[in-house]
Amino acid sequence: MSLAENLAQVQRAMPVPTRTTLLAVSKRVPADVLREAHALGLRHFGENYLQEALEKQAALRDLEPICWHFIGRVQRNKTGEIARSFDWVESVDRVLIAQRLNAARQGAASALNVLIEVAVSGEDSKGGCPPAALEVLADDIRKLPFLRLRGLMALVHPDPDQAQSNFAQMQTLFHTLLNTGKYPDLDTLSMGTSSDYIQALAHGATEIRLGTILFGSRHQESS
Repeated sequence: MSLAENLAQVQRAMPVPTRTTLLAVSKRVPADVLREAHALGLRHFGENYLQEALEKQAALRDLEPICWHFIGRVQRNKTGEIARSFDWVESVDRVLIAQRLNAARQGAASALNVLIEVAVSGEDSKGGCPPAALEVLADDIRKLPFLRLRGLMALVHPDPDQAQSNFAQMQTLFHTLLNTGKYPDLDTLSMGTSSDYIQALAHGATEIRLGTILFGSRHQESS
């Protein structure tokens, strides 16, 4: 199916009305395809690899509005470029990364929106802050003037039963932080990919991250 047909199929599966953000996972998707996606109404694009993202940002600089999310593992030596080139960073998992992003964002017109990645799947291959350390990290980020803590993100376990448990845990963690009243900008629970976004929406996801279901496997390895 075409990109337009794929997008329409996803939109039919989403609740109406919805305030859910559809984040198009655009790694390895050419800039001309993203231009088509933008013409179809998509505005949020998630990139895993810095250099690839910078090239696409340059090619699509004329598009407005467009919002770039960095969703890959943040390497310390790349925090400066990431902080200056993206609107959101969704994979903050430790205070050192937050501090480096904050320092690099000084002088920008707006604070950098960040999500804390939470390790709920139990898989060593996936990063994230341990759930027990979440509130400490959230408090540390709250004190950084050039970051804006918007919420939480997680990549759940591929096993459907464990994924359901992970989604439920994330929903609880998000509402626990929200109920403290300490984080006025907290509004985003990012979870759910092409294979499980329906379950994520049922557990309160406000942002779903879709790649393969939109762009097909020709460009995407997995998302």
